[in-house]
Amino acid sequence: MLTYMLGIDGEGIQEENGTLSLLAHSLPTILSPSIAPLPFKLEDSQTLMRNRHVDMLLHPSIPDTLRLRSHIIQSMRQFLLDSSFLEVQTPILASSAGGAIARPFTTSATEFPEKTLAMRIAPELWLKRLIIGGFERVFEIGPVFRNEGLDGTHNPEFTTCEFYQAYASLKDLMRMTEKLMTRLVKSSNKFRYGSAPIPNPAEKVLLKTPFTRLPFIVTIENALKQKLPLLHTPTAFSDLLTIFKKHDLPLPPTSTLPTLLDKLSTLFIEPDCQNPTFITHHPALLAPLAKQVFDRRTGQYLSLRAELFIEGKEVANMYEEENSPFAQYASFLSQTRHKHQPQGNDQGQVGMVNEHGDEAAGGKIDESYIRALEYGLPPTGGWGAGVDRIVMLMAGKERISDVLAFGNLRNVVGLGGNGGES
Repeated sequence: MLTYMLGIDGEGIQEENGTLSLLAHSLPTILSPSIAPLPFKLEDSQTLMRNRHVDMLLHPSIPDTLRLRSHIIQSMRQFLLDSSFLEVQTPILASSAGGAIARPFTTSATEFPEKTLAMRIAPELWLKRLIIGGFERVFEIGPVFRNEGLDGTHNPEFTTCEFYQAYASLKDLMRMTEKLMTRLVKSSNKFRYGSAPIPNPAEKVLLKTPFTRLPFIVTIENALKQKLPLLHTPTAFSDLLTIFKKHDLPLPPTSTLPTLLDKLSTLFIEPDCQNPTFITHHPALLAPLAKQVFDRRTGQYLSLRAELFIEGKEVANMYEEENSPFAQYASFLSQTRHKHQPQGNDQGQVGMVNEHGDEAAGGKIDESYIRALEYGLPPTGGWGAGVDRIVMLMAGKERISDVLAFGNLRNVVGLGGNGGES
């Protein structure tokens, strides 16, 4: 084995015993000081939370997952670019959150001290304004913020991908979803963690197309073995409460007509969505931004909407956009009425957001969006998905914090509040 010794004239000298001496012109300099010793093992969750960089050094699967996340986002972007979509950026901070009904984060600006500003909860209304402005295919990948709960699959700050395509129908959107998910699987399979193939537990089910389709109303009625009340009638809320009582079903913390319907979906549809499944044609009142149709078979007003569920979790939401300013205003007005509906129990507050599309509770009427529709929104298909959940699916992760660079909001607050102390 060779040994190296420092000299002063910059020449190497071969010693009689075969060792090599190195004579250097100058002493080596330290490029980066490393003061804290790296532990061989660290399992305390609170310490790891405050030292995510150490967590990454000790557990290579974490940076591997983040590399996969970047790869998936680039694959989604390329899929849309290959389909002639234009990538855009829309405002994150505005006078109202817009695009869905959820509790926003609010703040103020020195320029407008008298106004309350909100961080966006969805880019939807901005993107549809671009369609009105003459762009036929637009998309955005970026952060949205909802000041609500935090659990294994929800974080108040998350990444969304939304696209809008003029003249696309609901069938077009479902076919595009199947193609996108298939492409993501195949693309991810070519990605490697070093030399090892990427684990992809969703591969087998995502490559089997077309995905199953379950109509919302009919599926619930088949499970209950009885018809649902006509949801556009004045007695719909009390009639639906009667069904809950008859079947001894648990009520949601906040009982409105939309949240009762969402609870029925949670009980009778979503458990059957382990393999990729589209839940289609929700009641119109669950999707106030979607086009509505009257279904003669059920006697209900339905929305041209579909949700993709995989492993019992919502992955993507899509619908044909309502483009009539008159119908859109009436739909917004209907939602405000549902917001002030009497409660069926004494828990929580009326009109809270539901788990899925966040369209199900009432809210303020966006007058500026109604005025924008007066200039003419072409028949348009809209699509949105949580990027974090897609990464969770592809990487086989159970917690959203596992696919975020610095974990969920609780991790981030812990990191900022303790300055990285171990």
